Amino acid sequence: MSGLNASLFTALSALSAEQGALQATSNNVANANTPGYSRQVPLLVESVPVVVDPLTLGTGVTLKTLESVRDPMLESRIQQETQTQGQLAALVSALQQTQVNFTTSSRDIGTSISNFFNSINELSVKPSDLSLRQGVLTTAQNLATSFNVVSNNLTAQRGNLDLSVVQTVGQINQLSGQIAQLNVQIASLQNVGETAGAFVDQRTTLINRLSNLVDVSVIQSGNMLTLTTANGTALVAGQQSFQLIAQRDASGYQHVFAQGADITSTLVSGQLGGVLQTRDQQIPVMQSRLDTLASDLATAINTVQTSGYDLNGNLSTGVNLFTPPPASGVGAAASFAVALTDPLLIAASSDGTAGSNGNAELMYALRNQNIVSGQTPTDYYSGIVFDVGNVTANASADQSASTLVLQQLNNQRAAVSGVSLDEEAANMVRYQQAYGASAQIISTINSMMQTVINMKNS
Repeated sequence: MSGLNASLFTALSALSAEQGALQATSNNVANANTPGYSRQVPLLVESVPVVVDPLTLGTGVTLKTLESVRDPMLESRIQQETQTQGQLAALVSALQQTQVNFTTSSRDIGTSISNFFNSINELSVKPSDLSLRQGVLTTAQNLATSFNVVSNNLTAQRGNLDLSVVQTVGQINQLSGQIAQLNVQIASLQNVGETAGAFVDQRTTLINRLSNLVDVSVIQSGNMLTLTTANGTALVAGQQSFQLIAQRDASGYQHVFAQGADITSTLVSGQLGGVLQTRDQQIPVMQSRLDTLASDLATAINTVQTSGYDLNGNLSTGVNLFTPPPASGVGAAASFAVALTDPLLIAASSDGTAGSNGNAELMYALRNQNIVSGQTPTDYYSGIVFDVGNVTANASADQSASTLVLQQLNNQRAAVSGVSLDEEAANMVRYQQAYGASAQIISTINSMMQTVINMKNS
């Protein structure tokens, strides 16, 4: 009987182990399309044998654990590339919105500059024509409007990006808190030898989402993880998460603070890095160049205007065509405005006579003079348009390259950690057959035990 009992226990261990393996296989199939899921492999080990001199008898099989298949180095590489992808996606999206302000249209700055100088050229042919003089004021107003619209659009976009900083910081804090909670759950299971694969998968998915928002460094600390930004600012340490704070500084824009320290300038990756790069670098450069164009153009035109004579024969000293720009030039595009309302006051004459067009010709000649940082107004504006387009194109190309790299990394992860339905189907058949064989052994032993019992009773 003891021999049959031992055989029965051996068969029961096989039944239990194969049942666990079948359950793992079933779970793999169920999560074949679950993002971030790592397939589980049942680890079957031989049970500790017993020695019955002179024999060593096996005692069956044990399902030791369910191992989640992962490649830590590959996961780390995916997180790094996700940071780059997040940064480039935010940068490209913002730059494409910016680029709209510099596309060629009937109301863009370049066209308005050309229209203004063309109206001056037409006036030089008939300097006494009131309709042509009014035309100059109309094109001047259109030019001012073009500068104002683009400058205001850029300012509004910076404001929208500023709101994105607040929203992104909130998302970072939320994810950090969830990761800290998972740290606790994973540690509590692993400390008692339990499998925590499902929670590790959830944590990895959250870390990838966090990497899309901000640059993250992952440090393994026993059964828990420590997360910091690239410059070492703590986000998660074991079971504790550290909140980032978005707060306005003297510039009026939101800065990111961690434990009282301003870390804004150190955030260069992830969506937050892309937003900050556009808000604090790309757009201010564009606004500064627009201010330079507006300031130098208005100053040059006013200089010629105030040195000529109006249609009444009066010297136009102090009578500007455009409102003088700020001395520093800052805000010149936003404040660009027409100072004249009376077409008679346009100084087309160079000697005070009504038919003189000398000053109008001098004003028209500014079109081809290097009056804006050593360039003509049109060339300078073209340079702005080219740079905006070039930066956007380069960022888009980098984003496409990063997308391909991330796709390849995810494909590699799928090959390592993903679920193959064909493989799982084969495993299911194998475990099913082993389970059926174990059940058959139990049935056979039961029959044998009944026979023995009947022999004793007879």
